[in-house]
Amino acid sequence: MGKNLLDQLKDVTVVVSDTGDINSIEKFKPRDATTNPSLIAAAAAMPAYAKLVDDALVWARKETKGGGTEDVVKRAIDRLSVEFGLKILEIVPGRVSTEVDARLSYDVEGSLAKARSLIAMYEGAGIKKERILIKLAASWEGIKAAEILEKEGIHCNLTLLFGMHQAVACADAKVTLISPFVGRILDWYKKSTGKESYAPAEDPGVKNVTEIFNYYKKYDHKTEVMGASFRNIGEITELAGCDLLTIAPSLLAELEKSTDELPKKLDAAKAKAMDIPKIAMDEAAFRKAHEVDRMANDKLDEGVKGFTKAIEGLEKQLGERLASL
Repeated sequence: MGKNLLDQLKDVTVVVSDTGDINSIEKFKPRDATTNPSLIAAAAAMPAYAKLVDDALVWARKETKGGGTEDVVKRAIDRLSVEFGLKILEIVPGRVSTEVDARLSYDVEGSLAKARSLIAMYEGAGIKKERILIKLAASWEGIKAAEILEKEGIHCNLTLLFGMHQAVACADAKVTLISPFVGRILDWYKKSTGKESYAPAEDPGVKNVTEIFNYYKKYDHKTEVMGASFRNIGEITELAGCDLLTIAPSLLAELEKSTDELPKKLDAAKAKAMDIPKIAMDEAAFRKAHEVDRMANDKLDEGVKGFTKAIEGLEKQLGERLASL
């Protein structure tokens, strides 16, 4: 019997698990894992993680010296993010992405302070910063914060990335990794065109990641490309050969069930030979490009608001839990 799609994919692409659920990570054995407030909120609601949540709240109450609920909860979320990260790092051999509060997406100094605080917590637990990716939104401010952090040896994962201007700015800033959101790009095009479906090769999100991947390889950018936010396995198989792909457990299970042949679609060597013009990027060019790229503009704004709503929901969840302790 031939290899399943997931095993074939692992031969050409680093598979990352897009979940905060430890059991799923143990089952699918990805190299890396990524979390966000929505995933942590879902995990925190599971009985299996109740003690982890309570311990984080008790710790935060001591750290803030009996501060108000808001202060305790904010500190507890940082602790919980790191605790989930630590548990994940016991399973995966590679890295875990830990997210900076989305409300800091347009605040360079705030992002820097939060990132350094998270890294200090990991280091305090004995984890070297090489195993952590700090996740920031790919706003101009987020990219500038990442540029500073990278110079300090703190590796970054730039998320909510939809446009080539964002990708070029990230490469110029020498960030470690970017996460273009394949499925969210598809969502935007389906809504704006009224078209109900796209063949995998014509999927706008797939085409976006392919374009970025080829540009990076053409110009020897070291920034890794990690396709994210998938809606179906067709999007995933069409990006076989991408540096990394972060995939939800439900789609990992689907890949595992299929033994179809998986051809490699993205190839760094082939990209080197392509005729791709170099793009110059500074703040003025970035803001102009972002203004005219309606999809990237809409989806970045929507994504920041969505991540903000998720962290506010997690704060409410933990506030209620704190009151019952």
